[in-house]
Amino acid sequence: MHTATFIFDKKEFTEEFHRIDAMITEAANATSGFLGAEEWHDPKTGRVSTVYYWESEEGLQQLMNNTIHREAKARYSEWLAGYRVEISQVVRSYGDGKIAPPCGAIV
Repeated sequence: MHTATFIFDKKEFTEEFHRIDAMITEAANATSGFLGAEEWHDPKTGRVSTVYYWESEEGLQQLMNNTIHREAKARYSEWLAGYRVEISQVVRSYGDGKIAPPCGAIV
């Protein structure tokens, strides 16, 4: 399984931001092997972290090459005070079984 973690500090989210964000979510869902996403907010700092999951790196590359994703990346400073992306390959995942991985992914 591969992940892309998008970590960012917010500025003001406009209607345009929400429109483009929805289109990126739609594009991610359409990529091959997309498993799902989880989002986390730090109430102290306002920082947001969204983790996207794929079966393989192929789907991740599809999203990175998507036209809308590229537009958002070029315009990020309109809506974000800063960002970082971490691309990872999950080697193993475990727990007590009470929290399932996205879309039932098994590692």
